[in-house]
Amino acid sequence: VQLVESGGGLVQAGGSLRLSCAASSLTLGAYGVGWFRQAPGKEREGVSYLRERDNTWYADSVKGRFTISKDIAKNMFYLQMNRLKPEDTAVYYCATTRSGLGDSNWNVRGLYDSWGQGTQVTVSS
Repeated sequence: VQLVESGGGLVQAGGSLRLSCAASSLTLGAYGVGWFRQAPGKEREGVSYLRERDNTWYADSVKGRFTISKDIAKNMFYLQMNRLKPEDTAVYYCATTRSGLGDSNWNVRGLYDSWGQGTQVTVSS
């Protein structure tokens, strides 16, 4: 399984970015997909998760600003990030899981099977 992120970059506060994650050697329709991020000196934290039947979860810090989605035909998933803030600056990682996660565990890193290499997002003030 290989996951490759793209779409990171430098943006001013209030701007938008869309991260993409291309998956190979698996069919996304059978997997849950998630995004995590890690800021310098901090733990990697869950940002968003989309379960197989389009149920979604978001960290409180990004609710209303970020949207997760997937395109099964293209075998890709996305994170649309709007109204970005300097505190959103981090390396963002995409991940997939065969487990059906929910309220209590969607952001548990150990429950994800495959990870991308990460893409840097920097939001300037």
